[in-house]
Amino acid sequence: MPKARKQFGQHWLKSEKALSKIVSAAELSERDWQSQSPKDRVLEIGPGTGILTRQLLQQAQAVVAVELDRDLCPILMQKFGKIENFLLLQGDFLTIDLDVLLEPFPKFQHLNKVVANIPYNITGPILGKLLGTISNPNPKPFDSIVLLVQKEVALRICAPAHSTHFAALSVRVQYLAQAEFICDVPAKAFQPPPKVDSAVIRLRPRQIATPPTNPRRMETLIKSGFSSRRKMLRNNLKSQIEPDQLGQILEELGINSQVRAEDLSVENWVALSDRLTLDSDNSLDSDNSIET
Repeated sequence: MPKARKQFGQHWLKSEKALSKIVSAAELSERDWQSQSPKDRVLEIGPGTGILTRQLLQQAQAVVAVELDRDLCPILMQKFGKIENFLLLQGDFLTIDLDVLLEPFPKFQHLNKVVANIPYNITGPILGKLLGTISNPNPKPFDSIVLLVQKEVALRICAPAHSTHFAALSVRVQYLAQAEFICDVPAKAFQPPPKVDSAVIRLRPRQIATPPTNPRRMETLIKSGFSSRRKMLRNNLKSQIEPDQLGQILEELGINSQVRAEDLSVENWVALSDRLTLDSDNSLDSDNSIET
């Protein structure tokens, strides 16, 4: 097994139980090259030594693996290079254009699922590229996204409103996708073990039934609303709207005027965004990213 590199956030998953949970959560259809019906074509980000890749290749119609570490690519090609449903791309997932790179490979196009053990230090940017943002959703959403992430981040992504883990990240992701916590993965499941526990999550991208009329306004409100978790929402937003006026609007929407940001559901944020008219001189530009 090659030595894991700290600069790439590498930790090799070794737990067969965790691997089984990840593959099961992906709900892959059996591959059949002769069938005319669509089958699952999987994107794997950071295949590492290929322990997950091997299991994906057994079920998926196609697997496109994107690996940043040049030294790992020869190892992956030696293992899987002759397998017909495997394609390896060397590069940074955050900067490559998948559609362009896959143009010469028709049978690897139209990827519909993501299954990956991603580097924890770039979880936010990866989510941003896979899902898009509230104001700019991914125009080609995946059917499902199964990720192994830091447990603390997983809890925030999947947290319901009113919970201690519910945060700006929760709203941003849950606006774009249904989020489900699959299972815990302890640090000892990796070599070398990370300093934190991990978890498997599944995201099912969706289109919200009633989107906000001004998505960028909603992004601004979420960022400001969660800027200080101990303060009531009307105090966090006082630079944009007078607190008493906001309190009145909240009550008109059936929301307690004393709420904090974590007490508002995704639907509440949409409704509030649509009711508020922000002064253009005081509005904040969204940073157009998903922060963890």
